[in-house]
Amino acid sequence: MRPIDLRHKGTDKVICCWVADGVLVDPGPQSTEDTLLAALDGDAPRAILLTHIHFDHAGATGALLRRWPDVPVFVHERGAPHMADPSRLVASAARLYGGEEGLRDLWGEVVPVPQDAMRILRGGETVLDAFRVEYTPGHASHHVCYLHEPSGMAFVGDVAGVRIPPSEFVLAPTPPPDIDLDAWERSLDVVAGWDPGALGLTHFGRVDDVGDHLARMRERLHEQARLARAHGSEAFAAGLRQRVAEHAPDLEVAYEQAAPAEQLYLGLDRWHRKRAEAAARS
Repeated sequence: MRPIDLRHKGTDKVICCWVADGVLVDPGPQSTEDTLLAALDGDAPRAILLTHIHFDHAGATGALLRRWPDVPVFVHERGAPHMADPSRLVASAARLYGGEEGLRDLWGEVVPVPQDAMRILRGGETVLDAFRVEYTPGHASHHVCYLHEPSGMAFVGDVAGVRIPPSEFVLAPTPPPDIDLDAWERSLDVVAGWDPGALGLTHFGRVDDVGDHLARMRERLHEQARLARAHGSEAFAAGLRQRVAEHAPDLEVAYEQAAPAEQLYLGLDRWHRKRAEAAARS
């Protein structure tokens, strides 16, 4: 198992691409493609596994396929259409990042992935003779996790949160539009049920204290939800940044880059409003 620090915007320990048995798990954004290619030293991967299609995890995929058109890409069925035609995804994300120019500055070019390159996942499969797949929504409706059965390591995308080493402090990444705390709890149960020996986080790196980490993740998810319900965006962001400063001094930049506080509020606020609307209809 090899983590590649993609050094997003020149910052250490924000986005990690994992290499496992010659397979890339979440190659990161296209803006860090050169860093990834340098680390791979010209070696083409056997395959690309995507936990989900958010740009910080999957944005480089189409660009990599221009270089290596025969590399298969594994992605959940809900995410696959947006990889083939990312126009709606780009338009939606541009609103979040201050327009298409801001989107390109942060994540780079968004290149479509050819339909015939994609291998569609639903959850419950074993792929490449080594990776067990389960559907794990909550952070995103198209999120999957992978258990590398030979090593016992679980590659968990954003389901197990953000933790910048050497800190043990965990943040729940809750950007819009798909946050669902009930589904997220069930997905954490799936990961825990695998009883993995370690977790491979995209943000950032290897976690060996799996049980304690997942417990902290559950606690933080609900703490952030309570904070978002009780406060507006500014107070929520200030409170979250204060917690990061208290628990992870000197790592505030990496935490903020991996999980921008205002975006975390937007996802939770949307989840609270949807629940209130559903309750009003019932």
